[in-house]
This record gives sequence, C-alpha cells and structure tokens, in this order.
Amino acid sequence: MMKTAETYHVPVLLHESVDALNITPGGIYIDVTFGGGGHSREILRRLQGNAHLFSFDQDPDAEANMIKNMQGETWGQHERNHFTFVRSNFRYIKNWMQYYEVERVDGILADLGVSSHHFDNESRGFSFRFDAPLDMRMNKRAGITAADILNTYDEERLADIFFLYGELKSARRMASLVMKARSERPLLTTQDFIHVAEPLFKREREKKEMAKLFQALRIEVNHEMDALKEMLLGATQLLKPGGRLSVITYHSLEDRMVKNIMKTGNIEGKMQQDFFGRIETPYKLVNNKVITPDNDEQESNPRSRSAKLRIAEKR
Repeated sequence: MMKTAETYHVPVLLHESVDALNITPGGIYIDVTFGGGGHSREILRRLQGNAHLFSFDQDPDAEANMIKNMQGETWGQHERNHFTFVRSNFRYIKNWMQYYEVERVDGILADLGVSSHHFDNESRGFSFRFDAPLDMRMNKRAGITAADILNTYDEERLADIFFLYGELKSARRMASLVMKARSERPLLTTQDFIHVAEPLFKREREKKEMAKLFQALRIEVNHEMDALKEMLLGATQLLKPGGRLSVITYHSLEDRMVKNIMKTGNIEGKMQQDFFGRIETPYKLVNNKVITPDNDEQESNPRSRSAKLRIAEKR
C-alpha cells in the first residue's frame, strides 16, 4: 500500500485549521509543520492562480515521504506547481522567506507536537511503547540525543527539565533516580529509562506520567520552546495586514506561548498600552475561545484529545 498523509500521520483539526487561513486566490501561505503533508495537501487543494505554499520540516523521514508521494499518484501537477518544500527547522522561517524573496505572506499554519509517524516508529525513541535507542531527535543529522541528556546533565538541570517541560511534581526525585542509575551503567534505551522511572509512578497514572517524562526529554532534545518562540516572532513580522496565524497546540507550555503572542504580540504576555490606555498588539483574535476536536475526531484519533486551535489576524 502506498503511504499517504493519512497513513503516515493523521492530521488534527484539518478543516478547521485550514479554514482559519481564510485562503484567497494568489495568496502565499506557509505550513511550518509539514509532517505527513495532510494540512499542506488541503491548503494546496484550495490554492488558485499564482498562489504558493511553502512547507517546512527538518525530519528526513517527512521529506522522503513527501518525495515518494509527489512521484506517485497522490500528488498531481497542481500540487507540484504551487509547492516548495523547505528542509529546515521552522525557527528559521524569516531567513528562508528572505532567501525566496518573499516579504509578506497571507497565512501561516502550525500543527505543533509530534506526528503519528514518530510515535509509531519503533526506532526513533519517541514512545515508551517500544524498546529503542534514546534518540528523540526530529533532525537525525544533528544535535544531542535523549541518551546524551540523561547521561551527562547534572541533577539540578535534569530536575528543571522534568519539572518545566513535563510538569512533573516528582521531578527532583526523578532526577535523583537517573543519577543513581547512570552511576551503575549508562541509560541507552527507552527500556533503560522506563525501568528507572517505573517505581516512581502509581500504576493507575503510569502511562500519563511516563508520557510527560518522554515529552520533557523530547522538548529539551529538540529545543522546542526556543524554536517556537523564534517561529512565532518571525511569523508576526512576515504576515501582511489581514493575514492569518492558525496554530494547533498540545500542551500548556506551547499553548501559553501562542496565546501570549496572539493577545499581546510578545512571548511573555506583557500588555503594552498607548497614551489612551488601549492595548497595543499586532493581532486581533479570530476565536476568543479555543477550538477543540469534536467527539468523533477524538475517538478516531487519540492524539487529538489534547489539541487546541488558536487563530489570530494581523492588524
């Protein structure tokens, strides 16, 4: 069977997030999280005239899947004519648009978090369901691995990661267990790490707490918070007046950052007021209340259960 966007990765809030872009003929759009290409394909389906889509992904697996689909029947001539793939972290969105001589864009979409493919790939170390090397790099060509972090960071730094990125109340205890375990032998696989963590979690909450732990490591490995900050600031500079920013988040850290920039124009959420006390912000909110997947989508795609869609329009 040919691998498609739907088999490689099931897109979340597909129509809602693309509808939010308010696509117009001849517009220029960016999908900063190509993944399996589901959102990009839907955007491309709606493009007319000389409109164009730039899609970012730093993962070679996503690029290989895209090339395979473009060469097969799943991508037609329309998609090929209106599409540019950018093999890069989305934090460099502004640099790449300068490279392509694009000054302003009409809409930017981001589906944050990890794709279905990463969780289902037994060799990448993203999931505690499989025994695999502790890697977790989105870009397999560079950077430190999860194993590097567990075996080299000091106890205080590990505790900070588990607390800030995993929101684990037992972060300090977890860091202490890692230090003790690695003094006996290096932690190299997901099972090595799970054996260290298991005694800390009650059985009824084990899966949820383990997911938080793996999330914390993944965020640190890929510098996700720094990358998101740079992307959001770049997006704010790139969007033309009336342009839309459509972002799907999955955990409170990234959601807070997205909410802050949409409400205040900065990551910290600091309100700035003019002489008359009016809040100065480059955006106006399109939806004051976050959009979440309906029951049918949550049932068919468990990854969507924590998803929140926020939409803002550039003033």
